[in-house]
Amino acid sequence: MTGYLSLTIILFSLAAFYVGRSAATRFAVAGDRLAVHSRPIYHGAFAAIWVGLPALVLVLVWLLFQDGVVRTLVVQSLPPSLTEGASSSQISLFVSEIRNVAAGRIFAEPRPEIAAAAERYASWTVLANWAMVVVALCMMALALFLARVRISPRYRARQSFERALDIIMISSAALAILVTFGIIVSLTYEAIQFFRLVPPTEFFFGLNWEPQIAIRADQVAGTGAFGAVPVFTGTLLIAAIALIVAIPVGLLSAIYLVEFANRRVRGIVKPILEILAGVPTVVYGFFAVLTVAPAVRQTGSLFGIAISPNSALVAGGVMGIMIIPFISSLADDALKAVPQSMRDGSLALGATPAETITKVLVPAALPGIMGGILLAASRAIGETMIVVMAAGLTANLTANPLEGVTTVTVQIVTLLIGDTAFDNPKTLSAFALGLVLFVVTLCLNVAALKIVQRYREKYE
Repeated sequence: MTGYLSLTIILFSLAAFYVGRSAATRFAVAGDRLAVHSRPIYHGAFAAIWVGLPALVLVLVWLLFQDGVVRTLVVQSLPPSLTEGASSSQISLFVSEIRNVAAGRIFAEPRPEIAAAAERYASWTVLANWAMVVVALCMMALALFLARVRISPRYRARQSFERALDIIMISSAALAILVTFGIIVSLTYEAIQFFRLVPPTEFFFGLNWEPQIAIRADQVAGTGAFGAVPVFTGTLLIAAIALIVAIPVGLLSAIYLVEFANRRVRGIVKPILEILAGVPTVVYGFFAVLTVAPAVRQTGSLFGIAISPNSALVAGGVMGIMIIPFISSLADDALKAVPQSMRDGSLALGATPAETITKVLVPAALPGIMGGILLAASRAIGETMIVVMAAGLTANLTANPLEGVTTVTVQIVTLLIGDTAFDNPKTLSAFALGLVLFVVTLCLNVAALKIVQRYREKYE
């Protein structure tokens, strides 16, 4: 229903644009054109944005709060026999079961109380959706009427439209900042809850990572070990292998395309390199598992070297192929920005093309190159799918690239799978890992920006 409502808002906005433009066109034709303040297209744009924007904001706000309101009503309608003495995690499990039953995802016969609650949840959700549609349509009709009333020959439609665009852009920037702030607050809060249960010294300096612990009294499981050093070292090992593969290939390909390739070759090779950035990571994972891993194991067996089926070498190598476009494109742009006069001056002084590249071009383009490398490192550290499929899930403290390791992102995924309560150290440890990953990638991005700003050269 949301999709149809979005289409309706778009169509209503287009209709408002046509109404506003037609009205302004009649003003311009009937009277003095110099007496009309704004062009008809601005009147139409004003009417369209006056109709569509409030309705869109209403729908977004409605959807943001609808589920919470329906959830509260459903929980309040549950019989006291279910809710009395129940913790927040148990209430969440009840709500999850109710949603599954309402959606038809039934694996066993639900209890009568849950089945009745699921019927109420489904009916209240449908009622809320239809109420949203009716309110949005009424708001758009009222907005179209008000916009049409305000349209006149001397109305400053252009200023109103530009003011609305300024509000949209400022709101978008503020929303991005608020989302970032919300991510930081949520990660920090949950990480603090984790460090109340697990000492920070064990997390940052412990050498054993086994987060599996019992969540029920009758369950057989380990006591849990949350030493994250093996996870951090595995992340750094795979990222280092990826950079070892990507930096030479990306930098040399950029030098070739800028300095040696003709226009035809560049027009073919550069788009092919950039296609690598658009390939889904799951495709790289399948390529690593089905092609690269067997080839690496067979090569190792020829030399009598035992290689694990899941190894950091395979994951890092394929990840290096994935991040080549990041380094190549940024290095290409940085090398092209170096003035031709510097090349000509170096060659005129007797330097060879190789000496010109190594002693003039690369140093001059070093800020852009380093920025691309650090951004590629951030991408490698945050990769998940390739590591899951090619490196495994075992947290081994090793520097041997032929063994299986795991990374921070893989552990976050595995820890948050299932219905484990959020007050459990196993689940909370994912937020501690996420906070560390966020800080590391933020520092790399800030370092890239600082390098570019500090060593950037401005050429005439």
